[in-house]
Amino acid sequence: MAFSNDGGGGGFWANTNSSLAVQVVRGRWFMVFASFLIMSAAGATYMFGLYSSEIKRSLGYDQSTLNLLSFFKDLGANVGILSGLINEVTPPWVVLSLGAVLNFFGYFMIWLAVTKKISTPQVWQMCLYICIGANSQSFANTGALVTCVKNFPESRGVVLGLLKGFVGLSGAIITQIYRAVYGDDSESLDSLILLIAWLPAAISFAFLRTIRIMKVIRQPNEIKVFYNFLYISLGLAGFLMIIIILEQQVHFSRVEFGVSAAVVLVLLFLPVGIVIKEEYGIWMGNKLQAMNGSSSQLKIVTEKPNGDDVAAQPLPSTSSYTYGGPSTESGGQTLSSPKKQREADSCFQDVFRPPTRGDDYTILQALFSIDMLILFFATICGVGGTLTAIDNLGQIGASLGYPKKSISTFVSLVSIWNYLGRVFAGFASEIFLTKYKFPRPVFLTLILLFSCIGHILIAFDVPNGLYIASIIIGFSFGAQWPLLFAIISEIFGLKYYSTLYNFGSVASPIGGYILNVLVTGHLYDREAERQLVASRVIRKEGEELNCNGVHCFQLAFIIITAVTVLGALVSVILVVRTRKFYRSDIYKKFKEEARAAEMEMALDGGGGGVVTVAAGSGGGAAGERKGG
Repeated sequence: MAFSNDGGGGGFWANTNSSLAVQVVRGRWFMVFASFLIMSAAGATYMFGLYSSEIKRSLGYDQSTLNLLSFFKDLGANVGILSGLINEVTPPWVVLSLGAVLNFFGYFMIWLAVTKKISTPQVWQMCLYICIGANSQSFANTGALVTCVKNFPESRGVVLGLLKGFVGLSGAIITQIYRAVYGDDSESLDSLILLIAWLPAAISFAFLRTIRIMKVIRQPNEIKVFYNFLYISLGLAGFLMIIIILEQQVHFSRVEFGVSAAVVLVLLFLPVGIVIKEEYGIWMGNKLQAMNGSSSQLKIVTEKPNGDDVAAQPLPSTSSYTYGGPSTESGGQTLSSPKKQREADSCFQDVFRPPTRGDDYTILQALFSIDMLILFFATICGVGGTLTAIDNLGQIGASLGYPKKSISTFVSLVSIWNYLGRVFAGFASEIFLTKYKFPRPVFLTLILLFSCIGHILIAFDVPNGLYIASIIIGFSFGAQWPLLFAIISEIFGLKYYSTLYNFGSVASPIGGYILNVLVTGHLYDREAERQLVASRVIRKEGEELNCNGVHCFQLAFIIITAVTVLGALVSVILVVRTRKFYRSDIYKKFKEEARAAEMEMALDGGGGGVVTVAAGSGGGAAGERKGG
């Protein structure tokens, strides 16, 4: 089953007589901007450390129960196989709609429970509610992020870094909006839960039809545009960092919180200026192309790198390169008979005989491959440890004697450095890969080792070390995601990326359950009960169980450090296995697809003149139209 989508590729699909406003709204760059906004509100799960204390206090949970709730939050946020499978057969707007409904229902039910507007739910019901609400994040990621990666396959590291970066910033963004509306009243944290129930849903519904698959067309200044987006997002992150520091030093009034939130919103919408500029250039190009007329015959002139022209060549066939093309193609090759087609479509055909790395794996070939198992295990160790630290920041700060205001600071620091880790990993790994053939798995190994520093700071309660640990853990947690998703797309191809992307996310709740629920929660409660017995205080039924002192989390984070080091060692195996693959031109196929699509668009435009193709290494080509 397939649905046709606009093959805009930057506006070529549009009628040249359409207005600039239509060009902007339906252009590919506005789609990127819409994805930014969706991602900037999709990270409510990363704010669990901020509102978990409200749930614990209101419902009288102990730490093990709260960590169980955290596990189901992570399970919902990262088990997105359903959203991936739905996205394989429906347009992205269907996935985004379902995600918006799930988000509102899940968090709204939690708000009703916390505010006692309904009878106190059973623990399993609260786990179900938070799992449903958090699962909306996987629908947002699948609908917006996966679509952008497919539309910009040669810039996937950059795209992943930016979009996952906005998810990382979402915690600080929503916190500023919340404080502008409700002030800095810690007693109204239930209002924060209500805010994260309706705000992400409203944004997703606002941009439903904007997010869609387009033809793979690479504009000459594509990477420059993404860098412009990066500079704005860095400005947003920098402003949020300054505001967080100021909030620690001085008391903000409601008006001052409102001003800071207004600046955040201005910076969020500032990329619209870049979008309008780029789409205006495309719009004017279309009008000039239409004015040239179609009287001249289109011909292709290939230019060598030194500028010497060679004889005109016929336009290459696009049947082998059209991205997301008919089902008669497999791995870019046309099947010669219905029998071969049936064999290729068989779910169990050649499961243990996968294609060459970089070609399109089937779902089962990818899931049963050694590369995926290694990557999956390393992610369980790395993400599981950092996620445990993030989810327990509130309790860690309280047990080590940090003031309540600092706990909000930790959450915001994690959010901002989560963003910086994502954009750094996305852009840096893309630059090193393109220029120096530096493998992404090496970056993953280094990030895992770096995160161990944060775990050790928590384990041994270094003075003010939780501030530094929040930065290191937030950065490390964020950096792992673009690397994971980029490696999956590069090794296993993009044909079933919606499903494989979400399978990679499953490592997070598995690691979270093992390290957070079974290890950290159990050891925390054991120490808390020991302190309770020593103090000879009788705990009332329904009263929360608290622990104070360095021993509450010390053993747990020593174990987490050892597990993370193990994950780093295992990831080295993937580095060795993929070293030859990353030395090759892993984007060659997409360069050929982009070249073929450019030629097709030139023909569809009907304008006369000459299309010049600059021949380069690796099969890449860039087309330029000269007036005729």
